[in-house]
Amino acid sequence: MRDKVEEVIGEIRPSLQADGGDVELVNVTDEGVVEVELQGACAGCPMSQMTLKNGIEKKLKAEIPEVEEVKAV
Repeated sequence: MRDKVEEVIGEIRPSLQADGGDVELVNVTDEGVVEVELQGACAGCPMSQMTLKNGIEKKLKAEIPEVEEVKAV
């Protein structure tokens, strides 16, 4: 599943980079929890939780049904 998650994050990454941010995959648990680190402008952005849940998590869940949650670490 990690490879699938990396692939979807690769599709999301250009949008984040266009705004000066980025996301790095840290871990995928057996329970379907994806742990990511928001970087650059995303790390300090007040909208980062919205990006995480409404952007990254929504896309990952749509593409990979095994994903239960996305968390920033």
